[in-house]
Amino acid sequence: MDEINKIKYYDELPSTHLYIKENQDKLESGTVIIANKQTAGIGTHGRSWYTGSGDNIAMSMLFKPKCDLSSLNNITVDVAQSVKNVIKDLYDIDLSLKYPNDLLLNDKKICGILTEINTMSGKINYLIISLGFNVNEMGFDDETIKIATSLKKEYNKNFDRKEIILKIIESITEHI
Repeated sequence: MDEINKIKYYDELPSTHLYIKENQDKLESGTVIIANKQTAGIGTHGRSWYTGSGDNIAMSMLFKPKCDLSSLNNITVDVAQSVKNVIKDLYDIDLSLKYPNDLLLNDKKICGILTEINTMSGKINYLIISLGFNVNEMGFDDETIKIATSLKKEYNKNFDRKEIILKIIESITEHI
């Protein structure tokens, strides 16, 4: 996989995933887009992803790999495993995988992963890896509190979002 070339931070975007998708022809492979807040974050099957306090992770990565499409068959699960390993290594916290794209903590969703591969005539044009991770979120509404959680909610302390982001980027680029 390509090296990370550029990390761009935004205070607010509708969606980091859609930003990359709409601008992929102008962005270099290895670009990472991070938003403190997403107003229209997306998940799988067109579901929305809530990004609240600005102390969570809303991030998308663009790659333009020169490999066989078949080598990306398990990309979503591989990304989930990378994130799971990062949290275990940093904090000795075991997340569980809800196949293929969700990570759970205490049976509640803490991270969602969305991957999109664009191809033409069997050639990969681009790969977008997006993830939303609830790091220090405490403002869950009545509906999401039943199904979602954050590291802070479960452990009653603040976690270093920047450290998690950098380790996730490093892990994905090394292991995928």
